[in-house]
This record gives sequence, structure tokens and C-alpha cells, in this order.
Amino acid sequence: MDKPSAAPSSWWTPHVHADRRPFLLGRNRIQAALRGFFAERDFVEVDTATLQTSPGNEAHLHAFATEAIGLDGSRTPLYLHTSPEFACKKLLAAGEHRIACFAHVYRNRERGPLHHPEFTMLEWYRAGESYETLMKDCAEILALAAETAGARTLAFRGRETDPFQLPERLSVAEAFERFAGIDLLASIDGNGATDREHLAASLKAAGLRVAEDDTWADLFSRVIVERVEPNLGLGRATILDEYPVAEAALARPTARDPRVAERFELYACGVELANAFGELTDAAEQRRRFEAEMAEKMRVYGESYPVDEDFLAALARMPEASGIALGFDRLVMLATGAARIEQVLWAPVPEASR
Repeated sequence: MDKPSAAPSSWWTPHVHADRRPFLLGRNRIQAALRGFFAERDFVEVDTATLQTSPGNEAHLHAFATEAIGLDGSRTPLYLHTSPEFACKKLLAAGEHRIACFAHVYRNRERGPLHHPEFTMLEWYRAGESYETLMKDCAEILALAAETAGARTLAFRGRETDPFQLPERLSVAEAFERFAGIDLLASIDGNGATDREHLAASLKAAGLRVAEDDTWADLFSRVIVERVEPNLGLGRATILDEYPVAEAALARPTARDPRVAERFELYACGVELANAFGELTDAAEQRRRFEAEMAEKMRVYGESYPVDEDFLAALARMPEASGIALGFDRLVMLATGAARIEQVLWAPVPEASR
């Protein structure tokens, strides 16, 4: 009779910790360097609450729910935030101009080499400054992280990025054409409305799978995941820019083309590192987008999250700004050569028992 295989050692087992410790010390050095980076540029580091009335209103982000129990026994639903974004924007409305935040954030239904239920998000915001300024920040941060870790390249699964080269800037429409032969903007009208059938026909012509119940957003994501992302950030970093308005719920449309928004994502080694916006400050439009996202969430998952009315009230007073969220643990992975996110977390969340 075969003996059952031994369970894997816990992260706190001395020999496991010894293997992880160089990555963890690298994490600390990179975090200290980034704190210095922002301090030198007159950013104020802020610390936001984890518990919020709304965890965020994106259809495919899943939160952890809890509740606050009052002294009278009353119960108020609360959520662990998926991002410190709402709180940071409230601080911009309060009068802050440049803020940065290292926040522990929580996302349910996510676990893998690059995903963890609890991870660290580095967010920073610049009031009155364009989102192109954030692109410059990203280039400098990649170089700083690599230099601090003593790395000449960023690396993940055999792919490398030179962090000392300026990133390539590529629009989403250009990426669809280059890597899939698809004219993305032909499926979007002048008001930003999407044409599902047109995009479906384009995917079929490109040899990509199309299901009867796929939405336009499903089809868009399939091209991104299967054809675009694997080709980004190879050799040098890529800034994937100008997402369709339908895929940029918190960003304002570009002045050049109302079909696309001031949103970019930063990639290195085929890994998404950051997501940035020229921030939407139209509270009525933001409400409409949130409601549409939550309707889609209810359709797909049978649940939705409340809208943070306090956030919408603050948004009406928030100045024009740009903001970005960077997966700090992923940056550390690429700079230190770690293969899994647990290697760069001091105390990983235990895996759920089966």
C-alpha cells in the first residue's frame, strides 16, 4: 500500500524560510527605496482604512465581506477593500496634491503564481498633473527597483525586460492590429458604444474562439489574454495605452478620440504590473458606470456591491488628477527573480483546506 505523500512544509518552517529570506530582504530594500523616491518628489505617504462600505465596483473583482457590530448589537455590512483608490481620491478632494500609499488589499477568487488573496498595492496620485507624468514615474521606478535589487534585468519564467530602457508606448488598438490582426476601433462607435457582432466576426477571422454567450467585454479580454499580453514587456517594458472607454470605468475619455480613455497598463516580462488613469471626476458619469458594472456582476455572478455615496460626493469636488496602482509584490518578484508571489510575502495567507 502506497504511503500518502507528505504535506508541503509551511512557510514558517526554518528551511523554507531560509530559501525565501533573500527575496524578503530584497522586498524591504525596494520598499525603502520607493519610499525615498516619493519623498524626494514631495509626496505625502498616507495610510487608508482597510474596511470600507464598498470594496470597489468592477464586475470581475471579488471582495471579502464582513460586518461591524455596534454596541447596541446593530450590524452594518463592510468589505475589505480591493484597492485604496476611493480613500485616496477622498484625500485629493480634501486638498492633498501628491499622495502615495502602500496598502494591503484583498481580492477573493484569486490565487496563483502571480495572485494572492492579500497583497500589497502601491498607489500614487498627482493632482493637476497629466497621466503621461505617471509613465515617467513608471520608467524610473522599474530602474530603481532593479538597481536596488542588484539586478541587470527583470525576469519571470524565462522572459526578460531591460528596466533601464525607456518603455515602449503602444495603444490597445495598435496591439490588437499587431498581434491579432483585428481592427478594434471598428467595433466601437463615436459615443463609445460597442458592437459585439463586429468584434466576434473579427475574432473568428483571427482564429480565436467565440462562444454564443460571450459579451463584447469577454471577447476583448480573450484577445488581450491570448494574443496581446504574452508579447508585452519583452526586451523592454511596455505601456499599453488608450483602452476603450468601456474597459476604463474610472478614467476620462481622451481629448483626441472619445472612443478611448486615458488608461494605461505597465507590462514587464509579459506580466501586468500597474494600471493607471487620467481620473474621471464627473460624479454622474461615474455613478452610471458603477451601476452598469454592478448590473454585469449580478448577471454573471449573482451578486453586487453597494456604491459608496461618500466617494461620489467627494468625486464632485476632486481636482483633475492622475493616479496609478502598482502590484508591489509583482515588482519585487521580477526584480529579485522570485518564481511565485508567496516567495516575496513575509507571511502568506494559508491555502484553503479541501
